[in-house]
Amino acid sequence: MKAKIPYPIRFVAGIMALPLLLASCMVGPDYSQPTTAVPTAYKEQGPWKKAQPKDDMIRGPWWEMYHDPQLNALEAQVNISNQNVLQAEAQFREAAAAVKVARAGLFPTITANPAYTASQSSQSLTKGGSSGGKHGVNSLYNLPLQATYMVDVWGAVRRSIEANSTTAQASFAALENARLSYQATLAEDYFNLRGIDAQEKLLQTTVISYQKYLELTTNRYKSGIASQGDVAQSTTQLDNAKAQLIDLGVARAQYEHAIATLIGKPASQFSLGKLPLAATPPRIPVGVPSILLERRPDIAEAERNVASANASIGVATAAYYPSITISGVAGLESIQLSQLFSGPSFFWSVGPVLAQTLFNGGATHGQVQEARANYEATVAAYRQTVLTAFQQVEDGLSGLRILADEQVVAEEAVKSSQQSLDIATNLYKAGTQGYLEVIVANATALSDQLASVRIQTNRMTTSVLLVEALGGGWDKSQMPGPAGVADVPQAQTKIDKSRK
Repeated sequence: MKAKIPYPIRFVAGIMALPLLLASCMVGPDYSQPTTAVPTAYKEQGPWKKAQPKDDMIRGPWWEMYHDPQLNALEAQVNISNQNVLQAEAQFREAAAAVKVARAGLFPTITANPAYTASQSSQSLTKGGSSGGKHGVNSLYNLPLQATYMVDVWGAVRRSIEANSTTAQASFAALENARLSYQATLAEDYFNLRGIDAQEKLLQTTVISYQKYLELTTNRYKSGIASQGDVAQSTTQLDNAKAQLIDLGVARAQYEHAIATLIGKPASQFSLGKLPLAATPPRIPVGVPSILLERRPDIAEAERNVASANASIGVATAAYYPSITISGVAGLESIQLSQLFSGPSFFWSVGPVLAQTLFNGGATHGQVQEARANYEATVAAYRQTVLTAFQQVEDGLSGLRILADEQVVAEEAVKSSQQSLDIATNLYKAGTQGYLEVIVANATALSDQLASVRIQTNRMTTSVLLVEALGGGWDKSQMPGPAGVADVPQAQTKIDKSRK
């Protein structure tokens, strides 16, 4: 004999099949990525662009191109310990979880409410004073299943899923942009700190040199060759150099504290040994401008925000149309537990409800207008993000070119000022020139040397800004698709736990 499927199971199966039978269309505009002006080439064409197109992109951990092991070690800690990055990662998981909530709208809500009720009626109201039950108590056993389903006829649920999925993608891109931003900030602070170390080394050498000049001037004064004013000038110059050296400690401490915060450590528990900056900017692959649209996480975030806003128009538009809700209940009910699972105990009911808003004071129209305006705002924000990205790349390219030229001139100035100092020193020792000329030559030489160090530091930080402007080693292909975005955080969370 063929087994008969119980009514409750057939009832639930029928409710589950309704989405396939009744869902028919989606209102609202389909998404199309907004266009934006993309130049065919960058204005600055320097030695940073490689010949082979396949090499015109930064790959992997971009900071490794600086060949600094200490920088590499610090950058590795940003992903693990930077609290802003961890906050952005949690916000992405929150957005991905919202996708799961939105997807639930495609399915019925099924609840079970088993119940047992014992009751006794007033015996004074029954004929003969008897209730008919054992000791006057009535029992009722109830095992119902309830199902409610709002049919997604106009695609409001599907548009909501689309909006939440693209929002989660935007949140993922925001996470990657935050990661890149803090990595770049760390590299900038690191090179600035190393630049200060270079200035400090220069000033330490200068202090030693000025001490020798003071000894020379003092000896000449004792011999009656130099004046007391020469000694005072030499002492003042030495003290000023010492003050400059001490003052560098403030900036260095601040950069060290900033780096500590970026890697998630209290400033009091972190320190970096002194190491003067000696590096030069690496050759940075730039590529053609159109690649930038695929390489910048902030552009990807802005574009996904546009897609989400477009889907929200459909959600708002669906409110113009009637909604269909199907509710049903099925189960078993009996006054005796032994008969609860028998055929006569089964009951069911099912029916649709059609609801249509007839008047709400223009609220629906206002919500659609609001959604469309929000879409237009996100389009403008996307285009502005693209324009800013091109500007930042051009700034980086021009900055590197100009600073390289400036470095050459600065180094020539250092050579000339040192030669001038040597001449002034020899003439002073020969007694044919006063000490004032030595003071001026010393000040000029120190100023030129410090300027050269600052330019070298600026070249390094500008190269970091260019790398950041190019999107670091990120690529849009790393972004999860709309269908799988809700499943990414689980793997991400496992990675984070293993790191801890």
